[in-house]
Amino acid sequence: QVQLQACGGGLVQAGGSLRRSCAASGSSLSIIVMGWYRQAPGKQRELVADIVRGDTNYANSVKGRFTISRDPAKNTVFLQMNSLKPEDTAVYYCNARTRINAYWGQGTLVTVSS
Repeated sequence: QVQLQACGGGLVQAGGSLRRSCAASGSSLSIIVMGWYRQAPGKQRELVADIVRGDTNYANSVKGRFTISRDPAKNTVFLQMNSLKPEDTAVYYCNARTRINAYWGQGTLVTVSS
């Protein structure tokens, strides 16, 4: 199976920036998709962004502010979050997908204060 280790998160003020990273290890299967999801209080988990090889996909709410990138050699995905808003406050999860399974990393709380 794949293990996902996420770093980053924390408390920032509105307009600030955060950078998160997530490294995958422990599987002989190729990871096809890596992405970030978030779950705000009282809401369902939603896709923030993902990356499939060179193709990226973003939720409309974060377009122009967040950037997802990947280092295939290190099986690591990054999420650069700029111009953060209070509504970005959520628990953020790393996700990786192979041809067979999907895997989730630990959730990390990102809090954006007014």
